[in-house]
Amino acid sequence: MEYTTLLAEITDYIGHIKLNRPAQLNTFNTQMAQDLLQCLGALDQDARVRVIVIAGSGKAFCAGIDVNELYGKSTLEYRNWIELMESPLAAISRMKKPVIAQVHGVAAANGAGLVAACDLAVAADNARFGLTAINVGLNCVGPVVPVARSLGRKRALELLLQGELISASKAYEMGLVNRVVPQDELERETRKWATALAQKSPIAVQIAKKSFYAAEDMEYHTAFEYMNEAFARLCSTDDAKEGVSAFLEKRPPDWKER
Repeated sequence: MEYTTLLAEITDYIGHIKLNRPAQLNTFNTQMAQDLLQCLGALDQDARVRVIVIAGSGKAFCAGIDVNELYGKSTLEYRNWIELMESPLAAISRMKKPVIAQVHGVAAANGAGLVAACDLAVAADNARFGLTAINVGLNCVGPVVPVARSLGRKRALELLLQGELISASKAYEMGLVNRVVPQDELERETRKWATALAQKSPIAVQIAKKSFYAAEDMEYHTAFEYMNEAFARLCSTDDAKEGVSAFLEKRPPDWKER
């Protein structure tokens, strides 16, 4: 897979995406937003992929949106442009396969939103996060949508209105990332986690992800009903039968992916 602003490859059931605009701190421009949306869709449909990892090249994970594209648009053009910038973030929750953010350096504005939009996130201990657009007279009302889902209203508003960068340890405490590791272990630890996920039943993982996002906004008892139906569908798959048999027979499972 070849893209103008990304590096992409597949190894051992893991689809690797690296944002590749290092001189611009991997900020989103029109081309990168299009490339990332297309690449995520392609990897989600690829039978060789069970888990996807997003990382950044150079000094930063992603420092937001390239402000060089900000000028000279009508209101409608701004709307279409910002929808494109946010489209990869919105797409992740609709994908079948889990997406892990591998974060180093700065993840700011749309970059912080991308981390929050990913299903899971691993951060280097020197990483920093923030919804920083308020500092230049703008705001991060798009990125704050997945951030708020991760952190809750008051902490999301704190980041949105203050515009400060927080440490990796603070991001972990607030719930923005799942794990914080030493910088020199970031790639190894992320791959280790992705590899472990790739060894699970792909059908079980995909049904779990889809059901989680679908039930997230449901009324409490409706969510139980939906989840029970999803579990019943999973129990009828070959992978469910194989997983239980392998457990009882004390052997590794041979997933059929059906």
